[in-house]
Amino acid sequence: MDRTQNLQEIRQTPHWDIIVIGGGATGLGTAVEAASRGYKTLLLEQHDFAKGTSSRSTKLVHGGVRYLRQGNIKLVREALHERGLMHQNAPHLVKNLSFVVPAYRWWEGPFYGLGLKVYDAMAGELGLGPSRLLSRKETLQHIPTLETDGLDGGIIYHDAQFDDARMALTLMHTLDDEGGTALNYMKVTGFLKSDSTICGVQAHDEITGQDHEINAGAVINATGIFTDQVRQMNQPETKPVMQPSRGVHIVLDHSFQPGDSAILVPRTADGRVIFAIPWQRRIVVGTTDIPVAAPSLEPHPTDDEIDYLLKYARQYLTGDPTRADVLSAWAGIRPLVSTNPEDDTAEISRDHTLITDSSGLITVTGGKWTTYRLMGEDAVDLAEETHSWDHRESVTQKLKLHGWTDSDGLNSSYAGYGTDAAILRELKNEYGSEPFHPDLPCVPAQVIYAVRHEMAHTLEDVLARRTRCLLLNARATLNIAKPVACLMAEEKKRPEQWITRQLEEFNRLAQHYLVE
Repeated sequence: MDRTQNLQEIRQTPHWDIIVIGGGATGLGTAVEAASRGYKTLLLEQHDFAKGTSSRSTKLVHGGVRYLRQGNIKLVREALHERGLMHQNAPHLVKNLSFVVPAYRWWEGPFYGLGLKVYDAMAGELGLGPSRLLSRKETLQHIPTLETDGLDGGIIYHDAQFDDARMALTLMHTLDDEGGTALNYMKVTGFLKSDSTICGVQAHDEITGQDHEINAGAVINATGIFTDQVRQMNQPETKPVMQPSRGVHIVLDHSFQPGDSAILVPRTADGRVIFAIPWQRRIVVGTTDIPVAAPSLEPHPTDDEIDYLLKYARQYLTGDPTRADVLSAWAGIRPLVSTNPEDDTAEISRDHTLITDSSGLITVTGGKWTTYRLMGEDAVDLAEETHSWDHRESVTQKLKLHGWTDSDGLNSSYAGYGTDAAILRELKNEYGSEPFHPDLPCVPAQVIYAVRHEMAHTLEDVLARRTRCLLLNARATLNIAKPVACLMAEEKKRPEQWITRQLEEFNRLAQHYLVE
């Protein structure tokens, strides 16, 4: 994909059927849904694809065990169904992962075991494997570094794992495959209207500085945590519906949990669920749930949140990690929907919400990564209904995403690229196979691929999302920032000043991922 070509597509297209605002999970899913139904579709993202919440998740594709405990049967059933579809439609990205719930009291095994059998049953034919009780010995075989004092046994069950930013980029490619167009760094600044009805958008190109007026039959607001700002840009009197909350994750070395299974702590002292998950040869521990007053593109973890996660990591892992062991820490903001400011964000439903205002602006918000496809389907259905279009059946339940392959023969470093791994292997022959840093899974071929084929514009785009270096080890990533920037500058034909500016901006960003 080439941004210049996509920009030319905007100039040459007098009218789009659907414009989607927002390049995260919801926006990309909605755009793929629209394009796959045959609608002329344009997606506009103010920063980079998955810049916000959609690249900062717990990396899980799951039904939500804790939502079952809350009694939200509808959400769990929907999410388990969508989990199965994601596994079928993107097996190169979505992998089965076993979870162990340690039991330290005699009743916990049968209690949680019964609930997980219900979870299995709700997944039906799309289940990933049966849950079962584990003996103390079996539990430690799965989690060798689990605290043994008082350990009675455990329960094992199955959910799925993925790389969220890589999934977003795969949806971007899929949108292109289906005839749609996507642009990052294109900020929607206003709406075009005819007789008080929206008929397009005004947009500012953050890279070229140019302004555009783009006509469309329908406009869908899928901006996640910025939902209210877009709605109020259209109608200032609109009452807010978002009650965002911050979730923080920390990353530890794989030695703290060397097994292949994840740990689920089903209930913390404050009623949260904590995960410790193997991911890209690291352990991700999360998450918190702290209400925030306003959304931010780059939220920062607080010391209290990091210490909270370390407390539970020490409680369950024999290695007793400290702040010095944290390789990286990041924060994301959940787009929760609630009109009651007194609601506890941990208890707010993760169901998605659809809104149509009097000008015809359609908003889809809330939800979670696992249900991105269903959110898109519902949003396009609503667009058809709102504009009295003939209904076109959704095809995304069986739509194989870009790069689809179920082959196990792919190089594990490139598995998330699917069939595009062939391009990377060719680039690797040209640019060498030596990684930039021994502790990071990033080679020059990935940088070149990101610039040529994934619209990577900044050093952050490459090191935070096209590769996950910043999230895996922030300090090591700072060490490779200059050679990566130089390689990008060479590929993009940028001057020395560009390299200097990129390094300055990335250094400021990376400081917030370091834990002192």
